[in-house]
Amino acid sequence: MKTKHYSNKKQFLISALLIIVTSVICFFLVDFIGYRAVALILLLIVSLTAILFDIYPVLFSAFTSALVWNFFFIPPIFTFHVGTPEDALMFLMYFVIALINAVLMYKIKQFEHNERVQEEREKTIKLYNTILNSLSHELKTPISTIVGAIDTIKNRETKLSEYNKEELYSEIETAVFRLNKQVENLLSMSRLEAGVIKLNLDWIDFNELIFTIIKRCDHDKDKYSIVFIPDEKLPMLKLDRVLMEQIVGNILNNALQHTPVNTVIEISVSIDGSDCVITISDNGMGFPPDEIGLVFDKFYRLNNSAAGGTGLGLSICKGYVEALGGNIFLSNNKKGGATFIVAIPVEISSLNLTCDE
Repeated sequence: MKTKHYSNKKQFLISALLIIVTSVICFFLVDFIGYRAVALILLLIVSLTAILFDIYPVLFSAFTSALVWNFFFIPPIFTFHVGTPEDALMFLMYFVIALINAVLMYKIKQFEHNERVQEEREKTIKLYNTILNSLSHELKTPISTIVGAIDTIKNRETKLSEYNKEELYSEIETAVFRLNKQVENLLSMSRLEAGVIKLNLDWIDFNELIFTIIKRCDHDKDKYSIVFIPDEKLPMLKLDRVLMEQIVGNILNNALQHTPVNTVIEISVSIDGSDCVITISDNGMGFPPDEIGLVFDKFYRLNNSAAGGTGLGLSICKGYVEALGGNIFLSNNKKGGATFIVAIPVEISSLNLTCDE
């Protein structure tokens, strides 16, 4: 029960109810346990409220419990008069202990809260240092490649063959693609955190969309094999094309970046009820079982992973999939590699269904 999130009014009410219920129960048992034992039970209730609530409801609980104990349990009962000096001393001690207990518990909670805040601050600083280091590498490397290639091409003293020029142009293209991907990811994460994503739903040909994404990966075509067999019967689907390109593109890019050369990546699209299901599978190394639950966390990178990447790609995928009302799943394959499954509810074109029939 997350009582610490209750309003002050509710905290006061719950504190009062706890004292009343406890007092009623103790009133019927006082002949068996004695009124001094009732003081210990009420102190326990005050300690409980001190753990759960803010300082003012706890002080209210301490003050109220002291008055209740005096009025209903200390002889003579039903009066605030205290019969003996011993009982008067006990009542004073109860009142002081209840107040000290309330204040101490509040101070302990405040200290623990400050410790958590400090710990989170240190983690945040460490995280952003890691991000800056990663970003500096991710941005510096392609920029250096572009500058170096352009300087070589512009150097008149260097006689380059057409083949060498094509190689340099290819390096520039790859570097630009890498830069563009990092900028897209940073902008996407900013949109997700700001909560300003506005869906732009339109009818799309998903087969054509997959081919478009694969074409953007031509710079890696000699290192990897991407297999996609289009389903000619796949109907037009109403989705946000930009978000879907980001989702599929980031998963594919993650596979290209973190699997061995010559890995085979298979993509398939199907309709399951009212969901569009995209499956992206590879025969690479897979994920460590104890880290599968963390791969969608922001800025998370697998232990001992290859250099490169900021850990944003899969986190963005999860954010966009959820923005579209869908789910994303990850599992390792029995024979090696991993499989991502994205299921997103879609509106299916009735025109296509009529044509199929």
